Amino acid sequence: MGQQVAVVEKPSSVPGVLRFESNRTLTGQGHEIFRCADDAIGPRPAAVLARQLLSTGQVESVHMYSNIVTVNLQKGFSGLGLDEVMRNLYQYWKPGMVPQAFDAPADEPVTGGGGAAPAGGGVGGESTYTQLIPEVLRERSRLAMVKWKAEHSG
Repeated sequence: MGQQVAVVEKPSSVPGVLRFESNRTLTGQGHEIFRCADDAIGPRPAAVLARQLLSTGQVESVHMYSNIVTVNLQKGFSGLGLDEVMRNLYQYWKPGMVPQAFDAPADEPVTGGGGAAPAGGGVGGESTYTQLIPEVLRERSRLAMVKWKAEHSG
């Protein structure tokens, strides 16, 4: 799942420099230069991509401006596979991966009246979930249910 980024490698006249254009703006209208992973701070797309590119071991530095990424390669590397790193920037699930299962918390038993939760907030016997809902919303919900049942009974 996620969206692949369209990436096109553009020719460069400087040996050891690769240019890529993507269909995603990575930096807005600002220039960003990353010379090491410590320069790539935070969850911003530009920082995430820079960390991924630098972690390949092929990249000396990365310059980004909007949707253009310029990569300075380490000596002796061709940059093979760097376009794939960019394409998969937003891929958080890939075929063959098992999605993480989340167990819903079990409802806590409500003691006392067997019907709707009491309108008084936070009194003993209410579930933690019910205590988090403001009293005015619980009352509104209760009145809406009474109205619905009155209109649909018969």
